[in-house]
Amino acid sequence: MGKVTISFEMTLDGAFDQMDQWFDENDPGVQRASDELVFGADAVLLGRESYEFFREYWPKQTDDRGFADHYNALPKYVASKTLNGPLDWNATLIEGDVAEAVRQLRDRYDSIISHGYGGLAATLVDAGLVDEVHAGIHPFMVGNAKDRLRTPHPVGLRLLSLETYESGIIAAKYAPVRR
Repeated sequence: MGKVTISFEMTLDGAFDQMDQWFDENDPGVQRASDELVFGADAVLLGRESYEFFREYWPKQTDDRGFADHYNALPKYVASKTLNGPLDWNATLIEGDVAEAVRQLRDRYDSIISHGYGGLAATLVDAGLVDEVHAGIHPFMVGNAKDRLRTPHPVGLRLLSLETYESGIIAAKYAPVRR
């Protein structure tokens, strides 16, 4: 059975937006962690907002690591109640029960990654389908952060690893505690 990993970047005060103010994609630690996650993935799960942003962003990107080419080539599965298929950018719309669709994807793929922490992530956590949560915590406070880390119920996490980068970013990996 495949592993599902949720990965996101955030500021110390919990902001996910306004990334142009605080996210440095060229940080060596961020690149190393991103490479490990993405090059080890077989598929990507996205919510509608992430899909719409990423499908505009990633096809235009190039790099000498092969990261963009690999990410663009990965099969993507999009959970949305408002999009209609077929989708572009090597993406398939998940229709019907998202949790059941992800259970089937876990039988098909060894490593599935999901970026962001919106409604899709909350659905996956609630269904017990998340194996790891990777959080990049950046040394910046936006000051008007919106509460975005939401789950339908409290979720305990067990620390798997913790790494700090020269830039002050904290990379924490957790596993949900199953009760």
